[in-house]
Amino acid sequence: MNNIKQDFTIKDLENISGIKAHTIRIWEKRYDLLKPKRTNTNIRYYSNDSVQKLLNIVLLNNNNFKISKIARMSDEELILQSRELAFSSAINDEAINSFKLSMFQFDKVLFNNTYNKLLHKKTFREIFKDVFIPFLNHIGLLWQTDTLLPAHEHFISNLIAQKIQINTEKLQYSVSNSNKTYVLFLPENEIHELGLLYLNYELVLRGYHTIYLGQSLPLDNLDYFFKNEREICFVTSMTVMPYDDKIESYFKEIDSILKGTNHQLIAIGRKINLVKSSNFKSKIALYNSVSDLLKEL
Repeated sequence: MNNIKQDFTIKDLENISGIKAHTIRIWEKRYDLLKPKRTNTNIRYYSNDSVQKLLNIVLLNNNNFKISKIARMSDEELILQSRELAFSSAINDEAINSFKLSMFQFDKVLFNNTYNKLLHKKTFREIFKDVFIPFLNHIGLLWQTDTLLPAHEHFISNLIAQKIQINTEKLQYSVSNSNKTYVLFLPENEIHELGLLYLNYELVLRGYHTIYLGQSLPLDNLDYFFKNEREICFVTSMTVMPYDDKIESYFKEIDSILKGTNHQLIAIGRKINLVKSSNFKSKIALYNSVSDLLKEL
């Protein structure tokens, strides 16, 4: 984690804000909106404060504030204006920008206000599909470019997880499809659970009985369920684990465990693309994403 940048290049700012580096440079030169620092070798870089300021500028500019007017604002006025606008606006793109702001500023109040505004216009499922998924995809891109601090990702992921759990709890007493139990878990050392949490919500919404076991579960912990006479469908999600060179052996182990039973396994996530053989002796199904699986449920 120590190799994650805490100072940002202009390319990082472009990735985060969606504003081209050329435009950012023009704003700097013409309006003095950002003040990059320089390394000993004269390479420009930006602080976390610059990231936050740029997101505020973009939010206002996207809502008909001219750059020349924004440039005349003090830092305090810029923060107040953008925060007020974020509270009052919750259309998809503006909501995503507000969530980015809340993430980089660790602003729980802004996150909750933006979410509550969305609830006036959308169902929770629509919010997740139209706003959270594009937002999380953007976070994924920031991870790939080493732009995001772990603290930022943990903060926002926990807030989204809370919303999923709250909405799932509202449905917990509506089980109607009792012929099958879904047991949801993540492989050992896997902690990225938002997709699995949301899938649990969708299963409960459909009336299924679910048992959510969560992060980092060793396979031998599933032994208890094999003694159960109910039909069990195990569901796992693979974002970073198992390691690439361990993925084949992981599925071979699961295949041998499930062989001769009526139970099945569903695996989702980008890691499943590394599975070369699909000649399983047991019921194992692979899906690229939660959305792909939901189309068949």
